[in-house]
Amino acid sequence: MTATSAPPAPETAAGRPLPRLPWNRHLIAIAVLAVLLVPLPLILPPAQASVAVRVLIFALMSIGWNMMSGFGGMFSFGHAAYFGIGAYASAWLLVEHRVSPWIGILAGMVVAAAFAALIGFLALRYKLRGAYFALATFAFAEMLRLWATNSDFVNRAVGYHVPLRPEASWWWLQFEPSSPNYFWVALALTVVALVVSVLYLRSRAGQFTKAARDDEDAAAAVGIPVMRYKLLTMALSAAITAVAGAFYVQYFLFIDPDLAFGSSVSIQAILPAVIGGVATVWGPVIGAVVMGPLNDVTATMLRNPPAGLEFLQGRSGLDVIVYGTLLIIIVLVLPKGIYGTIRQRWFRR
Repeated sequence: MTATSAPPAPETAAGRPLPRLPWNRHLIAIAVLAVLLVPLPLILPPAQASVAVRVLIFALMSIGWNMMSGFGGMFSFGHAAYFGIGAYASAWLLVEHRVSPWIGILAGMVVAAAFAALIGFLALRYKLRGAYFALATFAFAEMLRLWATNSDFVNRAVGYHVPLRPEASWWWLQFEPSSPNYFWVALALTVVALVVSVLYLRSRAGQFTKAARDDEDAAAAVGIPVMRYKLLTMALSAAITAVAGAFYVQYFLFIDPDLAFGSSVSIQAILPAVIGGVATVWGPVIGAVVMGPLNDVTATMLRNPPAGLEFLQGRSGLDVIVYGTLLIIIVLVLPKGIYGTIRQRWFRR
């Protein structure tokens, strides 16, 4: 292996490497998908369009997590830290200083990337790996949650309510609740995140990152500055996740420490990639498409159960149990995720 070589492709049961989809085909697929999805909010009812926006937020969060934990090999259980930084940076600048959310998104990306680089430097400096690294990321997210809860600087546990404007405005990123503009903005952000991911992974930095993931000692032995590229990957991952947080605030018009930094946020970033396929370009998107509607379908069915299942109506928490059970079944049946398993079986043929 040389300093510029890519890590080996995943192997099949027969020991032969699986073919890789050329990067330019990923870019073409992203462009085609974006064009096909543009008219979607004009077709869907308002309630379903809202679900579609949430799916894109989940996808954006998971793309960020997958960059660091899937392709970078650094499992994070604290991506709520970067989501919350993006959310609070945008909300604080808008509410306290009347700064446009677009500038707030950029500010959140910069702050989140810097914070991720700091966490990464401390963790890698003291050689935290595996479960210890994951626990360190979780601890920093909890630290931010406690700080936000008790800090007057960000309005303590009350959080921020985004003030409503009398008219729709692109500059202030605020429209009518049923406006398709929210979907189009979320779609554009997700497409940009996917393109950035593909371009980064095909670059020298991306190849070095994956080489360090596969064998850190071998990568260092051939001259790859492992820490530098790991920190770069963490910063990029955090910046993408911060965009999801900033957009979340503008769509739901509210944020507080639990919504921003709670452990459930980190889980929402992890699950789409796990369901769709970790360390794949399309896994986070496919996982988000499955998770978003599935959550609403289970909740709706148990609120209004079909004939013969009326006894389930009103059972508190049952929808969460059913939803979790379905996710567990998906993981057990498709251990490499939906996209990962389909790709592996297709190439085996």
